[in-house]
Amino acid sequence: MNTVNTTDACCSSCATASNDAALAIACTLDAHDFKERAASIRDLASRHLLSSNRQPLALRLTYAAEALGEVEALVAKESDCCAFLDFDIRAGEQIELIITAPENAALAADEFFAHFAPELAKVAV
Repeated sequence: MNTVNTTDACCSSCATASNDAALAIACTLDAHDFKERAASIRDLASRHLLSSNRQPLALRLTYAAEALGEVEALVAKESDCCAFLDFDIRAGEQIELIITAPENAALAADEFFAHFAPELAKVAV
């Protein structure tokens, strides 16, 4: 029988299991901090998110160039609480943030990526 300890997870998707053992896929934020983080991410997206592109294990978000500092701060915070996700920032005329989930998080990727508010993008590719 597979068991998953979700006591420390911020949401049901922040913990998952394989056939053999629980995996270390967990968000370390408590519920209050998670709600604040999600609100700040949505605020950033509503002001600066230009486009989004979703692949099964990756989410590519493009922000206006003036959002660089906020995107960097977001990635620093998210890297701490969701260390299982990979964040890649590419700065230029626009800011591209690529978030990649591990293969063993494929079933929960929709919920993970939803927190980054891709539906607020001015263009979904």
